[in-house]
Amino acid sequence: MPTQISTMRAVVQHRLGGSEVLAVETVPRPVPLPTEVLVRVHAAGVNPVDWKTREGHGMAGVLGEPPFVVGWDVAGVVEEVGFGVTTLAVGDRVYGMPWFPRAAGAYAEYVTAPARQFTHAPTSLSAVQAAAVPLAALTAWQVLVDTLHVQPGHRVLITAGAGGVGHFAVQFARHLGAHVVATASAANHEWLRELGADEVVDYHDAGYETRIKDLDAIVELVGGDEGPRLVAGLRPGGTIAAVPGGVSEELAAAVTDVHGHASAFLVEPDAAALARIAELIDAGEVRVEVARTFPLEEAGRAHELGETNRTRGKIVLTLDA
Repeated sequence: MPTQISTMRAVVQHRLGGSEVLAVETVPRPVPLPTEVLVRVHAAGVNPVDWKTREGHGMAGVLGEPPFVVGWDVAGVVEEVGFGVTTLAVGDRVYGMPWFPRAAGAYAEYVTAPARQFTHAPTSLSAVQAAAVPLAALTAWQVLVDTLHVQPGHRVLITAGAGGVGHFAVQFARHLGAHVVATASAANHEWLRELGADEVVDYHDAGYETRIKDLDAIVELVGGDEGPRLVAGLRPGGTIAAVPGGVSEELAAAVTDVHGHASAFLVEPDAAALARIAELIDAGEVRVEVARTFPLEEAGRAHELGETNRTRGKIVLTLDA
């Protein structure tokens, strides 16, 4: 039977700004339309796009003026199904990145979205671990598979290898048969080797970029001037995918000089890819790193920690299940 609850808790912001604008409020609970499911959120992943949107960057232009609820990573249980849903049933454990880049409202007790934007969560993961997967893992998967077309034997550089997207990209690139080079602070080198990196470079070392050569592809996850500094290591015809910030004029000029290519990137919902990722996780080929969890009421603190850019893996918000 559908739940009779008509309200829920959600992290709402009424203006753009710092972490202090995030506050838990009681709001109407959404109702699934035909082909949609209502998911009781057990955990919600926190991503850089969340705090960028909170400040007025990221997807703020898509969401429009506040009030709105940020967040896209969802792990939970199907509470109700709309007419026409055939892929999921009430009680299914699911995970997904619904609606992106439109508002999903993941920092809340319930979300609704098209059923086919969710899939069954990895059976080997808790809800917290599953919530750490969708946006970061889909970004890594779609960049490597669909944008860079990584093949066995390719030399692939992944910057910020210890981060949310980076640690998945290292593992997926290894799965695809690539020779994986990752950048990270020295404290994370051994861990990244365990995940499958063949080489790990400390980005604190002056001129480190001059020592990385013969690359077929670069997954650039830092932004700023990092991309232009790295493209000299590309082989002719190699490609750099600029994930944060897109392709700047400087990057476009630099990649032209080395006869390479540059591609901007934006992740999109992809239940089929998430199902494949779940298979890899349950087979033990991919590990999920959760840096820290916070209750929903402490979303602001979660953002503050994320904005330090010093966490290994993902930050996750937890809700009473």
